[in-house]
Parts: sequence; structure tokens; C-alpha cells
Amino acid sequence: MQSLTRKEMHDVLYNELRLIHFPIAVKFIFDESELEDFRKNADEYVAPVKPMTFCQWEIAARMKGQTVLAMSENLGCSNAQCAFGLKEIDEAEIKSHAKYTKNAEQAERFVRSKPRLPLGKLKAVVVAPLKDSYFAPDTVHFYCDNMQAYHLAVDYMSATDIHPLKTNITMNSSACSGNVYSFLEQSANMLPACSGSYNAGKTERGEINFIIPGTQIEAVVQRLLDRKKQYGSSSVTRPGDNFPGADICKNCPLIVFKKEKTAVS
Repeated sequence: MQSLTRKEMHDVLYNELRLIHFPIAVKFIFDESELEDFRKNADEYVAPVKPMTFCQWEIAARMKGQTVLAMSENLGCSNAQCAFGLKEIDEAEIKSHAKYTKNAEQAERFVRSKPRLPLGKLKAVVVAPLKDSYFAPDTVHFYCDNMQAYHLAVDYMSATDIHPLKTNITMNSSACSGNVYSFLEQSANMLPACSGSYNAGKTERGEINFIIPGTQIEAVVQRLLDRKKQYGSSSVTRPGDNFPGADICKNCPLIVFKKEKTAVS
């Protein structure tokens, strides 16, 4: 079977699922030579002017179609710094979770149980629209609605023969730790926006995070295409309907339309 290009996968996902945001290719760079290769040979990219959150980096990719190269000094979020292994878990990080937990002991235990990249190994992070990604992505991150997430989950489980799909939800760190979990565990993840990615990451439509390892994204897209060929559309809930998750009562015999003849003058 011929491989799909990243642009082809991007276009299929964006058009068939009616995505509002571009799917984001996330690349964790641990090797200095990879970083230099990107700087020398990648197409146009931007860098944050001031430190900001990881989910704010992603805004440029998913909403403006920009490729972002960001270094540790560009990251102004302690949750993401811990998730990416750029700093040790300290008292301030634990204290910042106290408002969610019963006590300090639980706050520390919860913080230390989050997925994390190896300490001090990460050189940089690239986020880009999937179609424009210079590297094969480590993860592909979707900001999508409930029904789009459901379609992605169904195709993921079918493509990988994994069922049920277990997800990893943490207090805070939805975008950053969510991507780290999928990368380390090589498993899809579906989780709500945390408070940071809601009020700082601009998920004002109540978007859900769905994240797929880069090694598995082509299989998911291929499954979507196979299902479309078989049923005539990408919709799981209403096969043959071109809109995924049509807001019409399932199989209701009263909600039916027929083509009318055009009147001849």
C-alpha cells in the first residue's frame, strides 16, 4: 500500500472530519544535529518573542498555520517545564496544585505521577500544521469537538485493534503532559482542556484534546479512507452522511428528505 504524505493526511482529516483547527504535528528534539538540520533546511518558521505556554505555541500552528520552533527559554509555563523535563518538580509546582487536592501530600503525589520527558534531555520543540511538518511528528494533536474526537477514537481503535481505549487525564498539563503521555506510551489520548489550556490556550469553544502518536497517524487516516470507501462517507454515526455526527435523531423515520422536481415554467 502506497504511503500517504503528511499533506494528504492533513487534508483528509481536516476535510472529512470538518475540523475547525489544523491538526498539529508535535516534534520533540533531543539531538543537536536534528535541531541544526531544522534551522538550516526547514521552510519558514517563527519563534515566540516572549515566554509563553506550550498550548499558546500551538495556537500559531492550529489557527494561523505557522510552524513554531521553541526553546526552553521560550516556555513560561511551569506545568509544561516539568512535563518536558526542563525543570525538577519543586515546592512551587506542588503548591500550585493545592487548590485542586485534599492536602499537600496528595498534591505532591499527583504532580509526581504525571507523564514526564527525561530530565534535561529536550533541546527544542516544533509545532506545525501536519501538512507543513518538516519532521515526521512524534504526536499529532487535535483540538476538536466531542463528535470529531469520537470519530478519531473509533478509527484509532479499529486501526490499532485496541479496545477499550484507556486515556490519561491529569490535573493541569492537558496539552503538554497529554502529548508526552502519547509519545512515551505510544497510545492515543483523549482529555479535556485543563484550566491553563482553557484560559491561556484559547480553547474557548470547549474543545477536547485528542492526541495520536505520529507512528500511528497514517494507519488511522487509512482506516478513515477505507471506511469512506465502504460506506460512502467518513461518518461513523450515520454511514453515507457527509457530515460527521449530523445533529439529527438517529434513524428517526420522521426526519427524512426527498429530492423535489424543479418546476418547469
